[in-house]
Amino acid sequence: MAGPENNTSNPPPESVALTVYEEKPETKEEIPDKAEPKKEIMRGVKSLNSKKVVLLLVLLTFLLSIPILFLGIWLLYIQQYDCEGLLKNLPRLQSGVGIGMLVIFFLSNAVIYTRAKFPAPGLVVIVILTILTLIVGLGILGDWETRRIVASPRWLDLKVHNRNNWNDIKLCIYETRTCKDLISRSYMLDSNSVSTSNLSPIESGCCTPPSTCEMEFVNATYWRRGNKDNIDGTIPYDRDCDLWKNDETMLCYNCNACKNGYVKTLEGKWLKLGTFLSVMSLLLMISHLLLFVATMWEQYAG
Repeated sequence: MAGPENNTSNPPPESVALTVYEEKPETKEEIPDKAEPKKEIMRGVKSLNSKKVVLLLVLLTFLLSIPILFLGIWLLYIQQYDCEGLLKNLPRLQSGVGIGMLVIFFLSNAVIYTRAKFPAPGLVVIVILTILTLIVGLGILGDWETRRIVASPRWLDLKVHNRNNWNDIKLCIYETRTCKDLISRSYMLDSNSVSTSNLSPIESGCCTPPSTCEMEFVNATYWRRGNKDNIDGTIPYDRDCDLWKNDETMLCYNCNACKNGYVKTLEGKWLKLGTFLSVMSLLLMISHLLLFVATMWEQYAG
């Protein structure tokens, strides 16, 4: 009877194998990735910095456009400056530059407003406009050999010294009462005070005799001629001595000194305008380029 008892107490081999296969595999606990929060933080900091840079560049670009707006309004409002309306191409250039300044102002701010949607087309438009403005400014500033560049120093000199143009210009100067106002201011002055006073180029060239003539000051409307033997006729200004008249309607309006004084007055205005156009076009172009780069950075950071 011992054999059957042993069979009942020991499990069959199949059951042992079954219990082995039913054992559950060990599960490993998932370790959280600590690098993900750091990446999110860095991304947020980069986005915040890019927004600050874009905001500063937007403000800078807008501030640069304000002087351009004022210049455009001023050029369109001032229709004539020191009789330059008689030189027909100057008013056209002045109006063209004025309208161009207004166009640049509005397009510049439109590009700022739509920079997120159309960054590349806006940049192309502004670069083209600023390059054209830069060309106009450099054309005015340059002392070119050609006489076709309107408002350049050579163009102004040739136009003013043209006899037909000068007849109209000197009449305009007379009608503006430039010399009469100088005479009324200088009645109580002596010759030394008149010669050292702060006269404009037109006043010194058209309203008083050239200093090389060495005329004696009597009063504001009369200068006594000196000894002609001491005058060197080879000097251009000395030829003006014979053209000077004490008549208030004549004075030195026919003198080269008067023409040169008028040219100097016009050059002063247009050289300042050319400098402004050149400098502002470069600054606005650089500002928009930086704004374009910052906008791309902002979109990438976001």
